[in-house]
Amino acid sequence: MENWFHTQTLLIIAAGAIATYLTRIGGYLFIMRMKSIPPRAEAALNAVPAAVLTTLVAPAAVTGGLDVSLTLAVAFLLGLRISLLPMLGASWVFVMILRHFTG
Repeated sequence: MENWFHTQTLLIIAAGAIATYLTRIGGYLFIMRMKSIPPRAEAALNAVPAAVLTTLVAPAAVTGGLDVSLTLAVAFLLGLRISLLPMLGASWVFVMILRHFTG
């Protein structure tokens, strides 16, 4: 049992959880104190999902290989034309076919 739980690891996880909670609740309390959200702050908050998506996709695009890069390009182009769920499905089929033929 000792090998499963390391005190330092549990402390790091707990500190990360507390820091995440405090930043979330702090941001919520800060916004709730405002009578109205300034336009620049609203624009910044609206940009957060795109920034998070970029941080998730960019490493895969750079280090994932040719199949991942091609699939991301196809997904981007499909995303300009069709809705999210069909785009995800078509991109998944594309990468599976590409991996089947390229090994």
